[in-house]
Amino acid sequence: MNKKDTQTQGAWESYYGPNLGYVQEQYERYVKDPESVDETFRKVFQLWGAPPMAPAQLTPVNTASAAVQIDGNMLKKAVNAGKLVMNIRAYGHLAADIDPLGIIPKPDTRVLELEQYGLTQSDLSAVPASLIWDGAPEDVRTSWEAIQKLRQTYTGTIAYEFSHVHDTEERVWLNLHVESGKFPAPLSETEKVNLLERLIEVEQFEEFLHRTFVGQKRFSIEGNDVLVPMLDELVRNMSDEGAEHILMGMAHRGRLNVLAHVLGKPYDKVFSEFHHSPNKKLFPSEGSMGINFGWTGDVKYHLGAKRVLKDGSVVQTRITLANNPSHLEFVNPVVEGFARAAQEDRSQPGYPQQNVNKAATVLIHGDSAFPGEGIVAETLNFNKLPGFQNGGTIHIIANNNIGFTTESRDSRSTHYASDLAKGYEIPIVHVNADDPEACIAAIRLASEYRNKFKKDFLIDLVGYRRYGHNETDDPDTTQPLIYDKVRNHPRVASIYADVLNQKGMVNKDQANKLIQEVQNRMKAAYDKIKDKEQEPANTHQQSPAEDRIKAIKTGVPLNVLRGINSDLLKRPADFNVYPKLQRILERRESALNDGEKVDWSLAETLAFASIVADGKPIRITGQDAERATFAHRNLVLHDTKNGSTFCPLHELPQAKASFAIYNSPLSEASVLGFEYGYNVYSPETLVIWEAQFGDFSNCAQVITDQFISAGRSKWGQKSSLVMLLPHGYEGQGPEHSSARLERFLQLGGEENFTVVNLTSAAQYFHLLRRQAALTESEDARPLIVMSPKSLIRNARVASSGQELSEGRFKRVLEQPGLGEHPERVERLVLCSGKIAVELEEALDKEEGSKDWLHIIRVEQLYPFPEQEVREIIARYTNAKEILWVQEEPENMGAWRYIEHHLRIAAPQGMPVNYNGRPERSSTASGFQQVHSFEQQQIVSTALNQKSIKHNIALGR
Repeated sequence: MNKKDTQTQGAWESYYGPNLGYVQEQYERYVKDPESVDETFRKVFQLWGAPPMAPAQLTPVNTASAAVQIDGNMLKKAVNAGKLVMNIRAYGHLAADIDPLGIIPKPDTRVLELEQYGLTQSDLSAVPASLIWDGAPEDVRTSWEAIQKLRQTYTGTIAYEFSHVHDTEERVWLNLHVESGKFPAPLSETEKVNLLERLIEVEQFEEFLHRTFVGQKRFSIEGNDVLVPMLDELVRNMSDEGAEHILMGMAHRGRLNVLAHVLGKPYDKVFSEFHHSPNKKLFPSEGSMGINFGWTGDVKYHLGAKRVLKDGSVVQTRITLANNPSHLEFVNPVVEGFARAAQEDRSQPGYPQQNVNKAATVLIHGDSAFPGEGIVAETLNFNKLPGFQNGGTIHIIANNNIGFTTESRDSRSTHYASDLAKGYEIPIVHVNADDPEACIAAIRLASEYRNKFKKDFLIDLVGYRRYGHNETDDPDTTQPLIYDKVRNHPRVASIYADVLNQKGMVNKDQANKLIQEVQNRMKAAYDKIKDKEQEPANTHQQSPAEDRIKAIKTGVPLNVLRGINSDLLKRPADFNVYPKLQRILERRESALNDGEKVDWSLAETLAFASIVADGKPIRITGQDAERATFAHRNLVLHDTKNGSTFCPLHELPQAKASFAIYNSPLSEASVLGFEYGYNVYSPETLVIWEAQFGDFSNCAQVITDQFISAGRSKWGQKSSLVMLLPHGYEGQGPEHSSARLERFLQLGGEENFTVVNLTSAAQYFHLLRRQAALTESEDARPLIVMSPKSLIRNARVASSGQELSEGRFKRVLEQPGLGEHPERVERLVLCSGKIAVELEEALDKEEGSKDWLHIIRVEQLYPFPEQEVREIIARYTNAKEILWVQEEPENMGAWRYIEHHLRIAAPQGMPVNYNGRPERSSTASGFQQVHSFEQQQIVSTALNQKSIKHNIALGR
């Protein structure tokens, strides 16, 4: 008998007689169908193999019957013990000691009690531990000892939720690590002392601010102090794994402490911003001066650091704490975009090459915001998506069990603040913020899991909030019982000092000395600045220089364009294109010939191709970006026979940089935030987001308001992001017509972005190339494009190849064939976008002279091209009226914005009138016949010479 057989026979020694007969019966069932027996038996048979034959097996039917009669009850108890083990793993967290104040309502934990399974201590003592716990430690011999050990593991100050993780390998790995007793490695004595010192620094920093700047808001970290050493540990772990970038996002709670201790912002810099605040009763508020202006030694939104790790190795790690408005969780997708940008090499053609080990992400959430803000779920959904995943984010809920004044029962319907993450199969650890060593264990487990499986991990750091929402708020008015406990609750640094004192590592005198040393450092930093006047932050933002922008050459020689176009039409010989699409693509072959035209979609493709040929990477995403909502782009072709895909831009011989195109999830806020973050972190990339319909950008309004329009002004954070927002009235009703042009125009200020509404393919071509050329420059600004829908295939929008090879983007266009006799012109029509093309179509159908009319297309609405408009108007001295024509309702579109500019540009006494739909509460009519009637009326009125007298008679 070999050694393995000997071990197997020894394992079965405790089974004999009827017991062995019953086991043999179970094994026979197992051989036929493993799923027909209980999981406990499956594990036993997998571990020990077949049970030995017993004498009683000579009559298997009688033996089995006797086994059931004699030992059925005992075997049922063994099975129930196995069920208890599974439930301890799944539900042990319900009985865990994770609440420092004892304010969380106690859940029902009967599922963890022996009585629920008809078990007693004596029952379990008779069953070997190995039968119910595969891999039990050697010193755990009986099932009773196993149950006690597992309860201790799963119901301590760190609690685990892994049962919702469906991947067996991941779930087994997690459970084995938790149950092994070897992970994470216990802290050394030096690490424990360093941990105490860090907690003292965190505590004393808040205390110093509280004493020195009485009544000023700081949104302290107190109650979750251990967050700082957890982030320290995360930085060490990720740096050890080779991360060159660590990207962080968090709201205002504890932010100053994280800036000071994790990002290394000097104490004197923090104190100076308090000491010299312009209004000490109000400042700093949720966005302190320290956050908004130059809080890093590099650029305003990141801090470089070189760290010597415990192994003695030197790793260059760049740590970024993203700027964030008070819209809390909306920074999440921005940081995710940072990470993806940091991980990708965009220097070669094709999709960028991603290395998820280059960058790690940590997001710090609020316990009310995590379940309450929908942007959280949108961002979690990035976890496995090809164009958005970044190898796993570590989430930490800084849980103080209270919102502004709202308790948990008012802020969520779930038991835990973290429950949302279960739907995305993210492992969850709940940990008591008063047990620093358990918190470090949690972050180590999270780091190792992320690095192994490249997926998200969540830590629910359960603490409390020592003061009100801010330090001027009195929380006793709404939570008197909770704050009675808080006042009598020791701080975590004191708790941990007592723990180390009991272990003989740090006595009270040593702890007091550490406190005094930290206080002295802070006092010295304060003395250094208190008599100095702080230099005012430089908030001036240089406006784009029009002369510099005009000097950018965007034309591409015609022979170069023809070569690119020819290469774009090549594809593998065995690739089968959809026949209808094949015919469309074939028509592009001659589009650059004399007498032919380039439509909108080909102009875009040629722009993309020429940009990557210049060595500029491109990234474009949207819900239908590969094909485009209106099926005009088709940059990812699908083989009709095998479903494989091919992108011609990836095989373009001229390409010198990457081209990334992805269909995004059905989300606007998170995707737009992600693309903004990607662009900020990789400013050399032309990043484009396309809405399915422009109306849907409504869902991303916070990103637009807080980041895209104001990020540069608030934080000096530059972006050249392009937003393509399909816009135009075709009778498709509300939500499929308006990109809310008026909102972007209202947000325009300090030349913060560019807003355009174009009418030709050449204009789009030049504009994209200009935007690409502006990336990384001081003139970089976001670009908002009211992109066309029906105009995409309108022949009047198509342009000649010469128009692409020559010229540049023009902010204002004049209607050819009109205005040739300035002295005869009575009406100057100004318009933008689709309505201008419809006016042109109507003009071609009308007979008679139109010398009385001139039409001016304002292609760039913001910044308003005042000089060009003035010069044009000045030529028509006999004009009686300036008429703004639009298809949007009067309270929407450009009218309310542009009226002011037109009145300034108009000669004194010349009326400026409006022609369009009346004021509406809804963007567009849902009835095709109503839409068509209104649209025709707008066009006919604009082209009716008699209406000039009518308008003047009405005194408009």
